[in-house]
Amino acid sequence: MQLKNLMLVMAMATPLFLAGCERNEGPAERAGENVDEAMEKAGETMDDAVEQAGEAVEEAGDRIRDETNR
Repeated sequence: MQLKNLMLVMAMATPLFLAGCERNEGPAERAGENVDEAMEKAGETMDDAVEQAGEAVEEAGDRIRDETNR
């Protein structure tokens, strides 16, 4: 009998717990997500810039090597 009562209480309480887990985004949460997105884009832009700079340095090194080996 006690097991049935416990199961009944658990079954009735589960929707309350799930309702408490609902995601309600406030302005601070949205602002944080916007900052996260901006930082991710900035990181990608920085990665691209570093890659381009590395390629430019390699090309400059190749030109210097070609000019000095003449």
